[in-house]
Amino acid sequence: MSEPVYLTTLAIFFGTIFMIFLVRAQTTIKKAQLQAENEASYRAIAERAVAAQEQAAAALADLQTRIIAIEKVLKEVE
Repeated sequence: MSEPVYLTTLAIFFGTIFMIFLVRAQTTIKKAQLQAENEASYRAIAERAVAAQEQAAAALADLQTRIIAIEKVLKEVE
């Protein structure tokens, strides 16, 4: 086997291994980025859910105080 063919074969072999390594590394990086984005979006959804729950709790507390006031008025009328 001549030297240029031998060196070309080695270059192709090691180049292929290097390219596989690069593609796998980029895939791992992209997966990590997508996972971080998903976690951020889930966090935003959870924060909105907590805010909605707090608003609902405040509205229920307001309704409860109004009902107590109405009951007092009705007891006074009787």
